[in-house]
Amino acid sequence: MPTETITIATDAGHDLQGSLELPTGLVRGAALFAHCFTCTRQSKAAVRVARALALEGIACLRFDFTGLGGSEGEFGRAGFATDIADLVAAAQELHDRFEQPILLVGHSLGGAAVLAAADDLGFDKVAAIATIGAPCDVPHVLQRIKGDIDAIHEKGTGEVTIGGRGFSLSREFLEKVSHVDLLEEVGKLRRPLLFLHSPTDDVVGIENASALFGAAKHPKSFISLEGADHLLLDEEDAQFAASVVASWASRYIPMRKDWPMPAEGVVVKTGHGKFGTEVHTRSHRLIADEPRSYGGDDTGPTPYDLLNAALGTCTSMTMKMYAERKGWPLEGVTIAVTHEREHADECDHVEAMREGRRMQALKRRITLHGDELDEDQRRRIIEIADKCPVHKTLEGELHVHTEQGD
Repeated sequence: MPTETITIATDAGHDLQGSLELPTGLVRGAALFAHCFTCTRQSKAAVRVARALALEGIACLRFDFTGLGGSEGEFGRAGFATDIADLVAAAQELHDRFEQPILLVGHSLGGAAVLAAADDLGFDKVAAIATIGAPCDVPHVLQRIKGDIDAIHEKGTGEVTIGGRGFSLSREFLEKVSHVDLLEEVGKLRRPLLFLHSPTDDVVGIENASALFGAAKHPKSFISLEGADHLLLDEEDAQFAASVVASWASRYIPMRKDWPMPAEGVVVKTGHGKFGTEVHTRSHRLIADEPRSYGGDDTGPTPYDLLNAALGTCTSMTMKMYAERKGWPLEGVTIAVTHEREHADECDHVEAMREGRRMQALKRRITLHGDELDEDQRRRIIEIADKCPVHKTLEGELHVHTEQGD
């Protein structure tokens, strides 16, 4: 799916760098992802959750906090209050662009940050909030810092190690982290909340999720990420968390009202990818795309896949209906359809070949399931395949009429 680079200006005078994951088709809503402590927007959790949301039609912005990744500023002097200010700036950018309440998602300390930032952002701009492995107390992060904390308090600055990386921290950073009552902030929230946490998380214990859940008001939900580590380094764990958040969020970010279903036929609208296209029927929506080898994002079937599917599904339905009407023991049908652009052999269309027209073909391989079918029944069911309406349309005199819309 397409990724757009975003620059976010902060009130502190420096810029934050972000990556906006856009749906291949149309956008139904927007989400903001806050990464874990000292991570960046390139963390596995950030990338996978953002892209899973985009597959659900929800544009998701993952960005680097002050002084991390591609963002400007000094991490060692920022502190939790700066993280909240960063979130508010990024969320405001999304809200202004998409003009509707957004979903806030945070991982680890980023989860604590989105819980604390919702009040500053304004609840009218927040649709729902989800956290992954979030601590219930912000000073918890100080336990992950290896260094002489007392010396930093005394001297004003000092070198520390966090997650194996070296940082220079200030006394101001430590003080800003120390004075936050997150459970009180959670108790004020009046938005749908989802807490995801692993019972085997050895960085932020499961008791943190229990405390957050207990402080939260309904509607609230909890999902156990059994067996997952804190950073969701295992691809299956990260993908599971992403799919849960995306599915849960769809309840609180409904389809936009400016996406009317057509009364008849199909309506197609271009999306954000190079080829990605939204397809609307009277009661369904799907995405069509091209594979990456053709420059697409591979987020949906190709136009020829849909053509093949039209013939295959119509054939299957026709055969099943015929067998049921006859009372024959057909248990099922498997149909493989392929498209051939250059087709000359096995071709009866001699006139077309003489005129030099390019011949194309759809090849259909049908497998009937049902041990009790006799040979005559099988033969007649296969014969009826050519009677399906789509088959007749494709082999008939088909004309496409084009007119310009308003």
